Amino acid sequence: MKILLAPSEKKTEGGTQNFDLNKLLFPQLTATRKEILHKYINILQKNDHQELSKMFGLKKEADIEYHNRDIIHELTMKSIERYTGVAFDYLDYSSLESKEKNYIDKNVILCSNLFGFLRADDMIPEYRLKQGEAIRELKPEKLYKKQSYLLEEYLKDEDILDLRAIFYDKFYKPTKNYTTLKFIKEGKVVSHWAKAYRGIVLREVAKAQITSLEDFMNLPIENLSIDEIQTKKNRTEIIYTIK
Repeated sequence: MKILLAPSEKKTEGGTQNFDLNKLLFPQLTATRKEILHKYINILQKNDHQELSKMFGLKKEADIEYHNRDIIHELTMKSIERYTGVAFDYLDYSSLESKEKNYIDKNVILCSNLFGFLRADDMIPEYRLKQGEAIRELKPEKLYKKQSYLLEEYLKDEDILDLRAIFYDKFYKPTKNYTTLKFIKEGKVVSHWAKAYRGIVLREVAKAQITSLEDFMNLPIENLSIDEIQTKKNRTEIIYTIK
């Protein structure tokens, strides 16, 4: 089973290794990644704060200055550690045991706005790019969507658990059967807590070393109970009630 996970705009600082674009998942995407990075770096070098503010999704001058850096020569860390935010906080990757981290590293795929499809253990630098923001005339989601057949082929023999936000369908939407989750509390669909429970679910999946959707559906998760399962075409949605 493979798990699709959305990234976050916020990132952890620091790193340990030099960046090597050619070592990311799907070397076939290297040309597209270079095209996007070239345009991105040109914007950084121009140092137009209005343009940078729009691209970064930031307003404070100090924040804009901080992110205006040569990311190609920045140190890297695993993408699963680089991204921060609610889901990643609740996953709490650093506290997992080695076999659980290895499960995440090998089975989680992230959809980066800048680098495209990444495995959780792909080493990436710190960068800033607002979700859905174009890089001048380039729209990364469209460029990567054109090559999403690579991911489709990669996942052809796998069960797919899709924990991404709907926006990331613009990068890749499975054509084979896949499963998503919805979280209900007091009769209402939740958003903030949905992010938290995606992280919690992923943590429990890693701890249990789940290999199929059948096993996943039988996995007990604290404070969650399956209320309903709906299937439409190739998409199955498990609806959880938060206790």
